[in-house]
Amino acid sequence: MSFGQGGPPWGSGGQHQDPYHSQQGAPGPFDPQGTGPSGGTPDWAALADRSAARSRRKRWLLIGGGVLATAAIAGLVATAIVSRDGRGDAASPQGTASALPGPQELPSESAQPDPAFSSVAPPAAPDPKDFVSSELKDTAPLTADSLFPGRKLTMGGRAYAKGAVARTVQCAPATQGGLGAILRDNGCDQVFRATYSRDGIAVTVGIAVFGRESEARRAVSQTTKGKTIAPLMSPGVPTFCKGGPVCRYTANSYGRYAYFTATGYTTPKSVTPGDRPAFQAGDDLAEFTFRQIVRRGNAQASAAVVDPAG
Repeated sequence: MSFGQGGPPWGSGGQHQDPYHSQQGAPGPFDPQGTGPSGGTPDWAALADRSAARSRRKRWLLIGGGVLATAAIAGLVATAIVSRDGRGDAASPQGTASALPGPQELPSESAQPDPAFSSVAPPAAPDPKDFVSSELKDTAPLTADSLFPGRKLTMGGRAYAKGAVARTVQCAPATQGGLGAILRDNGCDQVFRATYSRDGIAVTVGIAVFGRESEARRAVSQTTKGKTIAPLMSPGVPTFCKGGPVCRYTANSYGRYAYFTATGYTTPKSVTPGDRPAFQAGDDLAEFTFRQIVRRGNAQASAAVVDPAG
């Protein structure tokens, strides 16, 4: 094919110039409706309008079909739900009510009963001190071995060997300096004593037993200098706190028990105010005795909780 200058693009001058071979008054091949110009040239604007109209009709048909399909599916789902729940219309043709129970048909109370709580408060735990404050409640066995158990005791890492142990129902012979009269006047029932020693220091601890707490407290308040427990001698512990050397004495009470200590050297040596080893030994034995009395109260209180009738 030649693209140079010369004749018309559809061939030499002897050929027909209408490339579509249209006839006078007949529609051309691109004007199937016969509305084109008489010259056979297509009406492109009309063709475009018709094509757009067809596209719009097709789109609306698709949209309408989708809406109808959606409505049909929704109707089927609603029908299935109604069938599953066993519910029909609000009122049946026969006028029957809905199958759902009304408020009066619902259970008004739970099938399980509500827990019941007593309005009465549980009894308070007994106070251990009550059991060692009166002979009426302090009924556990009381012996020298229960008050001073074992062959030695250890306090703060300091070990003390136990020596002689004694019990007397006449309180005065276990005292010195006038303490016996005080114990007797306040109703002393008996006295327990034990002696402990460590590094040349001996301590005698004495426990005076009364009927009530008030008696023991009053006896201690009346104890003055020189009125104290008598040292208890024992094998291996020479005489102490007699014949001149100064000793240290203490007095205290807990419940119906008054307890005393007498601390001194087993050699002719006096206890001075700054004598830390002697003071420490006396304090250790006093603390041990206090704990023994408290332990006695705790044991009886625990037993009362287990057996309230006791």
